[in-house]
Amino acid sequence: MTEMNVFLLPDLGEGLTEAELVNWLVSVGDEIRVDQPIAEVETAKSVVEVPSPYAGTVAVLHGEPGQTLDVGKPLISVSPGGAASLKPAEAEANTYREEEMAGSGNVLIGYGTPGGQGVARRTRVWRPAAVAPHKSFPTASATDSIKAADVDLSLLRSRVPGKLGAVISPLVRRMAREHGVDLGEIHGSGDSGLIMRKDVEAAIRIPKSVSTEPRTDGTELGSVEVQSNVDTRTGLGITSRTPVRGVRKAVSANMTRSRSEIPEATVWVDVDATALVELRDGLKGSGSHAPGLLAFIARFVTAGLKKYPELNTRIETAGDGSQEIVAFEGINLGFAAQTDRGLVVPSIRAAEKLSARELDVEIRRLTDVVREGKASPNELGSGTFTVNNYGVFGVDGSAAIINHPEVAILGIGRIIDKPWVFNGELAVRKVTELTLTFDHRVCDGGTAGGFLRFVADTLESPEIALCDL
Repeated sequence: MTEMNVFLLPDLGEGLTEAELVNWLVSVGDEIRVDQPIAEVETAKSVVEVPSPYAGTVAVLHGEPGQTLDVGKPLISVSPGGAASLKPAEAEANTYREEEMAGSGNVLIGYGTPGGQGVARRTRVWRPAAVAPHKSFPTASATDSIKAADVDLSLLRSRVPGKLGAVISPLVRRMAREHGVDLGEIHGSGDSGLIMRKDVEAAIRIPKSVSTEPRTDGTELGSVEVQSNVDTRTGLGITSRTPVRGVRKAVSANMTRSRSEIPEATVWVDVDATALVELRDGLKGSGSHAPGLLAFIARFVTAGLKKYPELNTRIETAGDGSQEIVAFEGINLGFAAQTDRGLVVPSIRAAEKLSARELDVEIRRLTDVVREGKASPNELGSGTFTVNNYGVFGVDGSAAIINHPEVAILGIGRIIDKPWVFNGELAVRKVTELTLTFDHRVCDGGTAGGFLRFVADTLESPEIALCDL
């Protein structure tokens, strides 16, 4: 039989671990070429066309439109030698991979064919020895064959004693253990009785409705609900349970990692932004295109990062525990954008080369793209420094969490009228608060304070600053 190439759903960027299959662009039996789009998938942040790293005939499409797939699960199987279907044993092995391979997929950007020669990496297919009708365990020779590939060894170890067909992944076994599901009572819906994740999920959903334990006085308890909808700690009724998934899952993981790994510190300063507001109003009044305030601030931030490059770095930890501070030639400026899917951070590549007007155009373009869910992986997760304009929510200040693996984030509060001493007299001015949270491993307070003061000074004297930048 021709060996099958199995393409796993690749990493779609920014730590997302799952995607919804929107539409197949090919069908079983189609001849496809390397890098041909085969499917549209939607993550919590964007819709992406996934290209194939293999050429050949489509043999199996793993999934239906509307189904959520984990990164690392099989997406498509391609036969190099023509149309073919998987044999039952191979289908079982691939079904195992669907259950077990989450989080180990290829990277979408740059995963393709090495050297541009169209040579595709092959995925080994499990070929078990013949199984005796009485469903005994695999023979020694079969075990040796299984050990030929890691997936085959994992498959052997996950068999349920006495039930050869009930092959389950460690992921599914853990799920069953955590929810008190007896795997011996489940008949798997997969080939040869393979227990799938959906089988365990279905068992979890079945209410354990009654118990007829005898009382100590000899009577029965009667119908007692075992799974109560009341929180045991507070005694309050539970109104809903919402799975943490998609963008919220990615944000949660990233923020948790940031808090646990980065020794962060925060500095802040109030800034008189009256001159900047008046500059922009003047541009609007003249009929010329007036960049948004965020674009001006972005321009000042890139200038500040050139002056204080320590804040435009990343810390990498080697296997032996040693650490390096990695500096970059340019600045990819990320900015937080609120969407229906949650908080998304697209980045403006080579932002230091753009004027305030050019930055404004790019900010507007990327904001529209992420709100439509059309941002590419290249536009997400590639930032080296982030600005967060939480002032749009009516907030004055916040100690923002650093967007790991970056080392600093600048927060911008709302601009409001406040009493301010200006030219020795009390006046009403347009005031905002800038907050810088930084990784204390890459710099000390002098650097962080110097950067923050630089940005504050440019906001207070924008015309002079723009002449020098």
